[in-house]
Amino acid sequence: MIRERDWSNHPLGRPETWSPELCAALSLVLNSPESMILSWGPELSFFFNETYFPLLGPRLPWAMGERFDKVWADGWDQARPIIEAAFAGESQRFTDLPWKLDTDRGSRDTWWTFSYSRILDARGAVAGLFIFTNETTGRVLGDRALAQSQDELRALNETLERRVEERTAERDLMWDTSPDLIVVIDGEGVLQRVNPAWTRLLGYEPHELVGHHVNEFVLAGDHRETVAAYELAAGGGSPRIVNRFRHKTGSVRSIAWVAAPNGGVTYGFGRDVTDDERQAEALRLAEEALRQSQKMEAVGQLTGGIAHDFNNLLAGISGSLEMIQARIEQGRSGEIEPYMTGAQGAARRAAALTHRLLAFSRRQTLEPKATDIDRLVAGMEDLVRRTVGPQIALAFHGTDDIWPTLVDPNQLENALLNLCINARDAMPEGGAITIRTANRRIDDGAGSAGDMPAGDYVSLSVSDTGTGMAPDVLARAFEPFFTTKPLGLGTGLGLSMIYGFAHQSGGQVRIDSAVGRGTTATIFLPRHGVAEAAAPAAPIETADHRAREGESVLVIDDEALVRMLVVDVLEDLGYRALEAADGPEAMGIVRSGARIDLLITDVGLPGGMNGRQVADAARELRPGLKVIFVTGYAETAILGDGHPEPGMHVVTKPFEMATLSRRIAELMAA
Repeated sequence: MIRERDWSNHPLGRPETWSPELCAALSLVLNSPESMILSWGPELSFFFNETYFPLLGPRLPWAMGERFDKVWADGWDQARPIIEAAFAGESQRFTDLPWKLDTDRGSRDTWWTFSYSRILDARGAVAGLFIFTNETTGRVLGDRALAQSQDELRALNETLERRVEERTAERDLMWDTSPDLIVVIDGEGVLQRVNPAWTRLLGYEPHELVGHHVNEFVLAGDHRETVAAYELAAGGGSPRIVNRFRHKTGSVRSIAWVAAPNGGVTYGFGRDVTDDERQAEALRLAEEALRQSQKMEAVGQLTGGIAHDFNNLLAGISGSLEMIQARIEQGRSGEIEPYMTGAQGAARRAAALTHRLLAFSRRQTLEPKATDIDRLVAGMEDLVRRTVGPQIALAFHGTDDIWPTLVDPNQLENALLNLCINARDAMPEGGAITIRTANRRIDDGAGSAGDMPAGDYVSLSVSDTGTGMAPDVLARAFEPFFTTKPLGLGTGLGLSMIYGFAHQSGGQVRIDSAVGRGTTATIFLPRHGVAEAAAPAAPIETADHRAREGESVLVIDDEALVRMLVVDVLEDLGYRALEAADGPEAMGIVRSGARIDLLITDVGLPGGMNGRQVADAARELRPGLKVIFVTGYAETAILGDGHPEPGMHVVTKPFEMATLSRRIAELMAA
C-alpha cells in the first residue's frame, strides 16, 4: 500500500528520501505479527500493518501515510490529548479503553488496551510513536455478561429464598387453618402427622391419631380400599378414594381423599363429603319419586278406558256363567261349551290387561338394555288404544329391521304413553294418532342443527291431527310445570321428563307443531350394537303329574273361592290338601309336624304375616320346602331383586288351572 500511494506532495517526501529512523520504524511495524501502528513526524502521519486492515473499514484504501486526525476524525477528540502527551514525553498504558470505531462492519462500540513507545531521532527528539493495540471488546463484553449473570443469579437466589420462606409460611398457615383433613402417612398405613382439622371434623386430638394405623378409624367395609390406596401412593401413584371414618362420638363421616407421594411418606388431603352424599341421595330419591309420580299420573289417565273395557270383560264373564247355569238347569248341558269358551277368553284378556297395568305402574330400578322399539310399541298398542279411547283412530307403522337401541324400556313405555295422552288431549273432538319408528342417519349438519352428535339413531314419533301449538307455547314445551291444560288435568312434567330421559339415554327430543295442523313429537335414541335378547321360548307343556303316595300340600289364601279351586286341582292330582286362611293358622300347621311337601300361598294375607314372611318362616323350620306364590301383585313385590330363590315359583292371578297344575308338576319333579 506504500508503493501504491502518491508521495510526491507528502510532507515526508518520497520514500527514497525517508530518514533511516523512519525506514527502520516502518519496517518494524509492517512486519510485526501484532496489531501495531506508527505515528510519525509533526503531521502525525499514520502507518499500519495488515492486522489493522479490518479496523479501518472504508478508510483502508487511503489511510496509509495520512494525518492521524484525518484517519480518525470521528475519534480525534479522544485520541488527541493522548498522542500529544506521548510526544511530550509521557509514556502511558490504557486498559479496556472504550472507543467508537467505524469499520467495514459498520459503527460499533469497542474496547482497547494501548501502550506507547517513543521513537527518538539522531538529536534525541521524539520523531514518532509505536502504538501497540489489542482489542479487548470480547473480554469486556464477556465480563459484563458474566457480571450481569452473576447479578441475576444472585437476585434469583434471593427471590427463591424469599419464595421458599413465603411457601413455608403459606404451608404452615394452610396446615393450621385448612378446613380439610391433611395427613402424613407412611407406607405401612401409620399416621405420622395430622392437621388441626382432624379435631374439628372427627373429634380426635393429634396424640390420639399419630402412631396409629389409619384403619383403626375407618369402617371395616372400607379397609381393603384404604390399604390399596396408601400402597399405591407408596409406589408413586396418586389414588383418589372415598372412605368412611368413625367420628369420636361414634357417628360416621364420608371423606374423599386425594394422595401424593413425597419421599418415603404420602401426603393425603381429605374433604368431608358427608353432606354432599346426603344431598345426592336426597336428589336421587326426589328424582325417583318424580318419575314414579309422573308414571302414576299416566296410570290415572288409563283408568277411564280400562274401566270401560274391564266392565265389558266382566259382563262377558258373568253373562256366560249365567247362561251356563241356565242351560244346566234346562238340561241342555251339551250347549254350554260356547259360553265356557267365551268366559275363559274374556278372563284371559282381563288377566293380560291387569298384568300389563301392574308391569307399567310398579316402582322398579331403572336399567337400560338393548331394546327393539317396534316390539315395545307393539306390546303397548293395546294399552294405548284403550287409553286414548274409541274416538281416536290409532295407527302404528313400524320399520323392517329396526336397529336396536340401549334404553330403559319402562321409561320408554312411559314416554310413549305420555306422548299419546298429550295427543289425545289435543283432539277433544276426536282425530287420529300415528306412531312411527324409523332408522335415521344424522349427518354433521343435521346433528349440529338438532344439538346432537352425528351418527345412527332410532326414532320414535307420535303424530296427531289436533290443534297444534303456537310458537310461544312450543318454545316452552319442555319447561318443567309448564302446561296449557286446565287445573288438575296435568302437572306440566310429561314433556320435561321425556326430555330428561332422552338426554340421559344419549338422544334428543324434537317437536314439530303449528296451530291448526297438529303436532309430531319425535324421540331420537342412539343405535346400539347389540340386538334385543329373544323372548324366552314358550314353556313346554308338562305331562299330567300324579302325586306320589302320601304327598301333601299346604294351601294358604284368605279368599275361600280361590282356596277351593286350588284344593280341587291338588286333589285331582292325587295330593292331600291342607288349608289355612291366614299366616298364623298356616304356621300352626307347619309346627304341627304334619307332612308338607309343597306350600302354595297368597302374598297378601290377613293376621299380621304376609305370604313371603310365612314362606320364609316355614323354610326356617323345614329347610328346602318348595313354595309357589299365588298373587295378584307384580312379581317384583314378592321377589325383591327380581330372581326367585331355589325351590320358589310365582303364579300371578288370575291364572288358568292348567298353568297351576304345570307349575306344581315342574316344582315337584325338580
